[in-house]
Amino acid sequence: MQLLSNYLKHHDTDLELVELIDTLMIACKEIALQLREGALAGVLGTTEDTNVQGETQKKLDVIANDVLKKVLLDNPLVRGLASEEEDDPVFGNPEGRYLVTFDPLDGSSNIDINVSVGTIFSILEVPEGATEDNVDMFLQAGRKQVASGYVLYGPSAVLTLTTGQGVNMFTLAHTGDFLLTRENVQIPTQTKEFAINMSNHRFWEPQMRNYIDDLLKGSEGPRGKNYNMRWIASMVAEVHRVLTRGGLFTYPWDSRDPSKPGKLRLMYEGNPMSLLIEQAGGLSTTCYSDILDVEPEHIHQRVAVALGSKEEVDALHGYHCK
Repeated sequence: MQLLSNYLKHHDTDLELVELIDTLMIACKEIALQLREGALAGVLGTTEDTNVQGETQKKLDVIANDVLKKVLLDNPLVRGLASEEEDDPVFGNPEGRYLVTFDPLDGSSNIDINVSVGTIFSILEVPEGATEDNVDMFLQAGRKQVASGYVLYGPSAVLTLTTGQGVNMFTLAHTGDFLLTRENVQIPTQTKEFAINMSNHRFWEPQMRNYIDDLLKGSEGPRGKNYNMRWIASMVAEVHRVLTRGGLFTYPWDSRDPSKPGKLRLMYEGNPMSLLIEQAGGLSTTCYSDILDVEPEHIHQRVAVALGSKEEVDALHGYHCK
C-alpha cells in the first residue's frame, strides 16, 4: 500500500499541489478525530446560528469549518478559500497559487444519529493576471479544477481523490497516514439503483416525475427492470456508493423556490463531485447539460444534480430533452 503523497509524486503530480493536498488531509484528520469522540467531546447538537444558506449550523459544522480555515490559511500556497459556512471568501497569502472551496461537513444533519458524513473540496488555480483579492477569481467553470475530492467519515475514513488522472481511494490508517486502497475507480455503466428524496415528488418538473415513475414500475414498465431506491441525505455517502458499486444520485430542481435551481451548491458540491464522477467514467448533469460546463455567477450558486452510471444518466437526460 502506497502513502498518499508518494502515490501522487510517483504519478508526476505538481509538487505544490501535493503539498496542498497534504495540508487538506491534516485538517481532515483533525475533523475525523472530533467526529470519533462525538458526545464524549461535547461536539454534538446544534448552535443558535444559521449559515449563509439559512441552515441551522451543527456544532461540528462550525468546528470543521474553523479547522479547515486555520490549516489552509497557514499554507502560503493558498490565495483564498470559500466555504459553505462563510458568507464571503476568505483570503490568505496574496502570492498564493491556489484557491480552495469546500463543504466542511456535508450531511451534518446525520451527525447526531451517527451516519456517515464528509468533507468535500475543490482546488482551483488563481487565474492568470488576477491582482486583486475578490470573489470573481473563484468563479471558474468546473473543468478548470486541478483537483477535487472528499473525505468520508464512516466506519473508516476514506479519501476519494482526483487530480485529473483518474480516481483513487485512500484509507486513513491507525498510523495517521492515508494509504492507497483502491486504484483507478470505474463506475459500472449500468445500474438498478437510484437515490432521490421521494418526499419532494410533487414539486419536481414533469420530466423528472415521469422518469422516476417509470423506474418504480419495474420490470413491467418501459425501463424493463426492477430498481432499488436508496436515500441517506448525505451527498458524500451517496456519491461514495455510486463510485463503489454504481447507481444514480439526483437532487433535481423543484418548484418550492423557483429562483433556486436546486439544493446543492455548484462550487463546493456539484463541481468537485462531478469531476470525480466523470474521471471514473460516469456522467454528471443538471438534467439538461454537464455540470462541469456551468459558468458560475456567485460563490453560493445552487444547481440541480443528477450523476452516476453513464447509461442511467443518459436515460434521465433523455426524459428531460425530448
